[in-house]
Amino acid sequence: MKVVLASQSPRRKELLGRLVSTFEVQPADIDETPFEGENPKQYVQRMALEKAKVVKSKQLPDTLIIASDTTVVLEDEIMGKPENEEEAQEMLRKLSGTTHDVYTAVVLTDHQKEEKILAHAAVTFYDLTDVEIAAYLATGDYADKAGAYGIQSLAGAFVKAIDGDYYSIVGFPIGAVNQALKKFN
Repeated sequence: MKVVLASQSPRRKELLGRLVSTFEVQPADIDETPFEGENPKQYVQRMALEKAKVVKSKQLPDTLIIASDTTVVLEDEIMGKPENEEEAQEMLRKLSGTTHDVYTAVVLTDHQKEEKILAHAAVTFYDLTDVEIAAYLATGDYADKAGAYGIQSLAGAFVKAIDGDYYSIVGFPIGAVNQALKKFN
C-alpha cells in the first residue's frame, strides 16, 4: 500500500520515516482559521481531517493518507502559527511562566477505514526574559510553528516540565501512530 503524508513538516517526515520505509509527501493547503466557538480539541481534529480529505480526494484506492495538525492552547486561546516576529514575541510572552496545552490530531485513512488520534501534553515554561525571547526569535525557528516555538530545537530550553506525550508537542505522536498503522496492514 502506498503511504502519503499530508504535511510538509520536516519533523513529521522524520518521525514517519522511523515507522514507514517509503512514503510520499503531499501537503494539503487548507484554511486554518478556527470556527467561532470551536474548542481547541475540535479545531485540531477538524484541521487534521480536512487535510486528510484534501489529499485523499487526489489518491487511488490503495493509498493510506496520514494527516496531522498541532495546536498550542493557553486558557482556551488557540495559538496558531505566528504571522510575523511581533506576533511570535507576544505568544512567547504569554507562554512565559505558564502551563499550556498542546494537542496533536492525526488521521489515518484509506478508502475503507479511518483511524483518528488525539494526543495531548501539558507544557510548563520557565519565566522567559526579553533577552531569551529576542535571541530565540532571531533564529527564525518560531516561523511556521504553533505557539511560536519548536520544542525539539532551541525552545526546548524554555521547558520546565512536560506531562504527556513529548512527540505530540513535536507534532507527531509516533507511538500512537505506530499502533494505528497496525490496523492498516
